[in-house]
Amino acid sequence: MGFKLFRAASADVAEKKASAAATVVAMHAGGRAAWSPRDAASLTRTGFVQNPVGFRCVKMIAEAAAAVPVLLQDADRRYEAHPLLGLLERPNPAQGRAALFEALFGQLLLTGDGYLEAAGETLAGGPAELHVLRSDRMRVVPGADGWPVAYEYAVGGRKQVFAMREGVPPILHVRAFHPQDDHYGLSPMQAAAVAVDVHNAAARWSKALLDNAARPSGAIVYKGADGLGQLGADQYARLRDELETHHQGARNAGRPMLLEGGLDWKPMGFSPSDMEFHKTKDAAAREIALAFGVPPMLLGFPGDNTYANYQEANRAFYRLTVLPLIGKTLAALNGWLPERYGAGLCLRADLDGIPALAAEREAQWRRVSEAGFLTDAEKRALLGLPRLADPA
Repeated sequence: MGFKLFRAASADVAEKKASAAATVVAMHAGGRAAWSPRDAASLTRTGFVQNPVGFRCVKMIAEAAAAVPVLLQDADRRYEAHPLLGLLERPNPAQGRAALFEALFGQLLLTGDGYLEAAGETLAGGPAELHVLRSDRMRVVPGADGWPVAYEYAVGGRKQVFAMREGVPPILHVRAFHPQDDHYGLSPMQAAAVAVDVHNAAARWSKALLDNAARPSGAIVYKGADGLGQLGADQYARLRDELETHHQGARNAGRPMLLEGGLDWKPMGFSPSDMEFHKTKDAAAREIALAFGVPPMLLGFPGDNTYANYQEANRAFYRLTVLPLIGKTLAALNGWLPERYGAGLCLRADLDGIPALAAEREAQWRRVSEAGFLTDAEKRALLGLPRLADPA
C-alpha cells in the first residue's frame, strides 16, 4: 500500500528551514519507457513463458500446422508407403512427426529461424534421423560470397560445426523474411515485442493492486497536537514498518487501521489513467494476436466481432496463417530431402484432411467435377492429384 506523510501548513508561522524528512513531496513526470531486451532468449521468456497471449498464439499455430497431414507424390502417383514418409513419421527415437514439426514451427514463430539436422544415412540414401536444433544456439558462418559455408551450434561450452559445402548439406535453415538481415529471420514475437511489454506491465500493475488489498494508494496526514508537529525519525520508521507488516498484501485485505493521535488516513481514488489500464491490456493482447495472425475471436477476447462466427474465424486462421507457414516449410523441405531419394518427389499439405476447410474443399471438388469442358487430366491437376497412369 503506497502512502505519503504530509505536514500541515500554517499561515501564522514565519517561514523557516525544515528537515527534508518533515515533508514528503511526490513529483510525477513522464519518463522513458523501459523495454525488455530483444534477443531471442529474452523474447522467448517475456513473450512466451511469461505472457499467456503470446504462449497461446504460438501453441495454436504450431499445433495446428503440425497436425496437417502431409502427402508425398510425383507426377504419376501418390505414395502410401515410402522411406521418406517413414522418416517423417518417426524422425528420431524421441519424437514423432507432429512433435518434430511443432518444435520446428515453434522455433520459427519465436525466433524467425528454424533448423533441421539430418543425422546418419540409410541404405535408401536418406538421413537416418531428423532433429530440430534450437535457434538461439545456432550461428551462421558466412563465406566470402555472403552465403553460409557452415553453421556453428554451441551448447554446454562445446561447439559443433556443420559444413554446408561438402556433399549433401546436413542443415536445413528455414527463415522468415527479414528486410534488414541477410542470414536471420524476423519473428512475429519481435514485431509484437512492444505489445508484449505493455501487456506484461499491465498484468504486473494488476497484481500489485491485488497485493495492495485491491485499493488505490492513500496518504497519512500528521498534524500533531498543535497542528504543526512532525514525526521523529524513529516514529516515521515505526509507522512505515507497521504499515508494511500489517496492512500490505492479500492476507491483510480489509484489516482495520489503528491510528494514534494526530494521524489521519486520506484514501485516494482511482485516476482516469488507472481506470484505462484494463483497456490498455486488452488492446495490447489484440496487437499480439495481430502480429501472429491469430483472429482475436479464437482467443476468446470479449467484444471482438471481426468475423461473423467462429467457423469463419477458424477458416481465416488456416488460410492466412497456418497454410502459408506449412507451404513455406514444405517448399524448403522439398529442396533438401526428396532429392536424396530420387528426382520428382514432392511433399505437399493434404488440404482435404483439414476439418476447418472441409466445406470449402467440398465446394471446390463439386465445381471441378461438374465442369464438363475440362478433361479428367485437367480436373486432377486442378485438385492437386497425380495424373492417371496410361492404360496398358
